Amino acid sequence: MIIKQQEYEVKGMRYMIRSAEVSDAGVLSALRVQLDGETENMDREAGEAFIDEAGFEEIIRMDAERSTNLFLVAEVSGQIAAYCRCAGTELKRFKHQVEFGVCVARSFWGYGIGKELLKLCLEWADKNAVEKVTLKVLATNEKAIRLYEMHGFEVEGVLKRDRRHADGQYYDTLIMGRFAKVLP
Repeated sequence: MIIKQQEYEVKGMRYMIRSAEVSDAGVLSALRVQLDGETENMDREAGEAFIDEAGFEEIIRMDAERSTNLFLVAEVSGQIAAYCRCAGTELKRFKHQVEFGVCVARSFWGYGIGKELLKLCLEWADKNAVEKVTLKVLATNEKAIRLYEMHGFEVEGVLKRDRRHADGQYYDTLIMGRFAKVLP
């Protein structure tokens, strides 16, 4: 699905959020590797589960065509600084829900980009009769958890010792969900 472009200004920095375009694919491929290497909060280490330009082109086309999917990018001065996706399925038993994922380049943390991406996704979900939005978050990522809770998410479960990081330690993953305010 495609959304209307939105513009923001926070702490003197202007940015826009828009639907991903096929022409973004090469940048997104490189950016994903960069972002995976900037924080332990992502599921992957830099370069793992690599998606090349053609792979991103396919994802962007699919997301634009499907009413169950949304792919957004945040752009600062012509540079993609963040992206997020809501990915649904055509399976009838799960068609009422989507999974949300987001990542923001470290140099753009603190400007509310992730929060605005989340808000736009939730508005889209509500307008499109998506009954449930799910996500997974590292249990130690307290800032993200607070943000999600402020937007109606609740912890539905804990995957204990779900991840092992480079430090050799195991970490839990929280499964969170947000139900539509008014169910159809």
